[in-house]
Amino acid sequence: MLRPGTIEELCDIVMRGGPVRLRGGGSKDAIGAPTPDATVVDMRGFAGVIDYDPPELVLTVGAGTPLAEVQALVASEGQMLAFDPFDHAAILGGEPGQATIGGIIAAGIAGPARLSRGGARDHLLGFTAVSGRGERFVAGAKVVKNVTGYDLSKLVTGSWGRIVALTELTLKVLPAPREQETWVARGLSPAAAVAAMATALGSAAEVSAAAHLPSWDGGAVTALRLDGFSHSIEARAKRLAGLIDGLSHYPGGDQLWNAARHASTLPADVPLWRVIISAGKAPAFVETIPDAQWLFDWAGGLVWLASKVDPQVIRRAAEIAGGHATLIRADAATRAEVPALHPQTKQVAALEESVRRAFDPAGVFETGRFN
Repeated sequence: MLRPGTIEELCDIVMRGGPVRLRGGGSKDAIGAPTPDATVVDMRGFAGVIDYDPPELVLTVGAGTPLAEVQALVASEGQMLAFDPFDHAAILGGEPGQATIGGIIAAGIAGPARLSRGGARDHLLGFTAVSGRGERFVAGAKVVKNVTGYDLSKLVTGSWGRIVALTELTLKVLPAPREQETWVARGLSPAAAVAAMATALGSAAEVSAAAHLPSWDGGAVTALRLDGFSHSIEARAKRLAGLIDGLSHYPGGDQLWNAARHASTLPADVPLWRVIISAGKAPAFVETIPDAQWLFDWAGGLVWLASKVDPQVIRRAAEIAGGHATLIRADAATRAEVPALHPQTKQVAALEESVRRAFDPAGVFETGRFN
């Protein structure tokens, strides 16, 4: 393992050739196929706060900075990372606190609040990186309104370190809500739950998160979260109660949302899938997977699915539902055989290949992890 501490050192490593596997804290090492032949480059040498301007809601940090440190810093100013990032340790059985902000952006991680606040790609204003050519470059800016050139921030978010090596990130932050309350309806079927969540989101209640856990606190729970000031939350909760029968305040909101975020109600010894689909098709999707255990986040747009069913069956069902399925957790043998990312159409694969070759013509960042 190599651990560069400067841009120059990183450029030298990349120019030696690949395969090079970029690694932050290793919190997501168990996603994707094993890569024993790749040179692992530890990016935690690029850590630390570079610039933080709370009044302007802009933060610039090294990509190797621990996520927990970033969240603690902005929380000290009454602010937050809007896209609700989280550590995968609870899902993959790793050591908590190891996730880095660069790894979060590279994987495009977002929790329940993504439903209302957008994903990581919506809050990355700019970055500094090293391409597969061994060249340092800068993209974006430290202002929210910047429309010059290509929007490379959206390109690198979710690229899993297969395009560039991120060294510095500029992120938009937002004020944290003063209060949060969770309201639940119990005993709803999957179809009724999705309908209720859609009703809530279509109302003026400004719901910040919506999830359905079929096995929580003694039964099925459909949860809605309201953020803001107490008087505003009270008024919006009354509005929701008039739309959804049996809605009641739930005091254990933090535990519930952590369960949705980390899929902790699902068995740890069964392959775990992250399925992005059309929310309205989520109930039909889970019905097509025999003996599956699951939960809905993002009002049904995200299905966490634990199943031993043939991966091709799961992925075909996801396609029919207008989405795709990513293998998040499985044993090493399964990960070596089943691609983590959903296979693309020939046209999309060709387009992706051309983009990756533009940044990495020699395939330095091609490790086989996501093939």
